[in-house]
Amino acid sequence: MRVLLLSPKMLSSFWSLEQSLAMVGRKALMPPLGLITVAALLPNEWELRLVDRNFQRVRESLWDWADIVMISGMFAQKEDMLSLIRESKKRGKRVVVGGPYVSSVPDDAIEVGADFIVKGEAETTVPALLTALADGAPGGVFEEQGKPDLTDTPVPRYDLVEMSAYNSMPVQTSRGCPFDCEFCDIIRLYGRKPRYKKPDKVIAELQTIYDLGWAGGVFICDDNFIGNKSHAKAILRKLTPWMEARGEPFGFWTQTSINLGQDLEMMDLMTEANFGHVFIGIESPDENVLTLNRKLQNISTPMVQSLHAINSNGLSVMGSLILGFDAEEKGVNDRICAFIESTNLPAVMVNTLQAAPNTRLFDRLQQENRLRMETSDGVGSKGVLNFVPTRPETEIMAEWADTIQRLYEPSAYFRRAYNYYLTMRPTRKALAGSRGEKSPKPAKPIARAGRKVIKDRRMRPALKLIWRQGVVSPHRSQFWRQLVGIMRKNPSRLATYVLALGLGENLFQIRKDVRRMMEKGSAC
Repeated sequence: MRVLLLSPKMLSSFWSLEQSLAMVGRKALMPPLGLITVAALLPNEWELRLVDRNFQRVRESLWDWADIVMISGMFAQKEDMLSLIRESKKRGKRVVVGGPYVSSVPDDAIEVGADFIVKGEAETTVPALLTALADGAPGGVFEEQGKPDLTDTPVPRYDLVEMSAYNSMPVQTSRGCPFDCEFCDIIRLYGRKPRYKKPDKVIAELQTIYDLGWAGGVFICDDNFIGNKSHAKAILRKLTPWMEARGEPFGFWTQTSINLGQDLEMMDLMTEANFGHVFIGIESPDENVLTLNRKLQNISTPMVQSLHAINSNGLSVMGSLILGFDAEEKGVNDRICAFIESTNLPAVMVNTLQAAPNTRLFDRLQQENRLRMETSDGVGSKGVLNFVPTRPETEIMAEWADTIQRLYEPSAYFRRAYNYYLTMRPTRKALAGSRGEKSPKPAKPIARAGRKVIKDRRMRPALKLIWRQGVVSPHRSQFWRQLVGIMRKNPSRLATYVLALGLGENLFQIRKDVRRMMEKGSAC
């Protein structure tokens, strides 16, 4: 059997990172973990080809080669996913579709011709699909039979990936989240009781991508890496010596809840294992909004204090904020900006609320006759609500746009980034040097027999950044003044600071796009 695995194109959003990726010579953020996990569940004798539509086209020869097409994606990939299904059917191919989007909304894919729908996690659905294919079934819908034990999940087929095209490699250590936020679909897709891979299994997956030649970013793509703290700490204690033995080839980033800032041991273990960045859902500075949405972990934890603690212990935070919640009052833009200024967070994602199918929010709004499904694409960075809000929509959109204009203004962004990394503690290596201790071993060369070479491209993006922000930018004097300040006062954080400046290029472009959109009146 010859299988063409297709990952649909993502809609442009905060996570597209087009500007930053172009600067470092990468084509996409990370490969489709779900699809390469499915690939690992298919028979060994089958031939597989992977196409990531975020930077690749499906060549005519691949269409001719394939016996069957398998597609997986999220809501933000809906448009291209449906297009790929149509194109596959035009060419007479059998089509299998899975992933979070069709697990929640299968009808759209069925209407455009998908033959097989796989709802839920692949470990418990793919076996039934394979049986149906072997029996010659013309189609069917397969739903998971309980949540799988992740100890039996195979190592994803990273060998199918064009590694040099990506900025990070994804690795998953758990599924599910212990929290119960009203607007989130994770607990219905993956359960409120998290399931875990054993530390040795996580290390085996990291060893796989290491053996394939990867060096660079690794995204631990758990819904909440610290959802079970003892599990996370067990992994970190195994991970640190593994990393040291190989010269620290990876830099990790992940998603956590804000209570990370209350666990000094966890933060120490994470930085010791070379974690540098965490993504945290702040969502709103308003306690009544957090209460309504059951984001209770952000109420029980003092948010500003926790964010300062995470920063001072060596981890960078990317925060998420959402406008449009019920119970939200006028002036949230001012409250959000004040909150961000008090924490100096440089990188924050600012979205409008989307009521995603398979959430309690969706169910509630549906009962209240407030849904407008024709506008739903799963992306809240376009200034469009897919429901009727409790306050004037024009007011929400104006405050959303104003928040973006203020937080993504280059001078304000540069100032926050400077203050943020100025106050972050020096790196472990710098601290060891100041105490006269031996520094960690340098990274080993990537090139060796049986491994691919991924070239170091640091100089080119650095020169591009200097040109954009230090030469042609109207804020160039601020750029140089702050760069010199970091070099003098906290030099070990220079690389991370420069990385934050590069990320800013994406936010500056979003700011321009939102301004044009609001001027055209297309955000309401």
